[in-house]
Amino acid sequence: MANDQLRNDQLKEKAARASLQFVQNGQVVGLGTGTTATHFIKLLAEEVGKGLRIRGIPTSTRSRDLAESLGIPLTTLDQCQDIAVAVDGADEVDPKLRLIKGGGGALLREKIVASASRQLVIVADGSKQVPILGRFPLPVEVIRFSRALVAKRIAALGAQVQLRTEADGKPFLTDENNYILDCHFGEIRDPEALARHLSDMPGVVEHGLFIGMASVVLLARDTEIVELRR
Repeated sequence: MANDQLRNDQLKEKAARASLQFVQNGQVVGLGTGTTATHFIKLLAEEVGKGLRIRGIPTSTRSRDLAESLGIPLTTLDQCQDIAVAVDGADEVDPKLRLIKGGGGALLREKIVASASRQLVIVADGSKQVPILGRFPLPVEVIRFSRALVAKRIAALGAQVQLRTEADGKPFLTDENNYILDCHFGEIRDPEALARHLSDMPGVVEHGLFIGMASVVLLARDTEIVELRR
């Protein structure tokens, strides 16, 4: 098990390193959240140390704190609404480059930053590629007041719904102080229709279906980087 984890970590770093080719001098760069994005931020900091001039917009307080600690200059969406490229991970990628994201709990800010980016580069290990989305539970961010109502309505769509909790059993809180419902749908045959259903539910802040957003997906396998484009 430890060897598998080490291998996956090495593959994530390999994919993150490949994504550096999409970052150019003078750009504003969206900094994703999660284990693969952490590799990217660390590698980007190395390039900044060598003279690369960029400004980052982090998608979470965790990514912000890491970037600041490594000396990456940062800006905000208040100051800049045009992001050249965002680099982030994904929990699943299907053949049309539709994604499930949100395992790291930052899907709302990740989607906002992705929507403001001219190019969204997804980095992942090869295990994240699936024929049909849904093996990974779909994260849905909800305001706390609506949790029970939204959970009931999502369950009516055929999902098993769980409130995401911390190790101590307390509800996980996003950076915006919302809850996350992890929704086990099984195979999601029509992601577009499900995305519309969820977006129309009062109390849903955002969902983890990223459709039509990824420009490039870099999948690290043992002997190669597979580059997929929409």
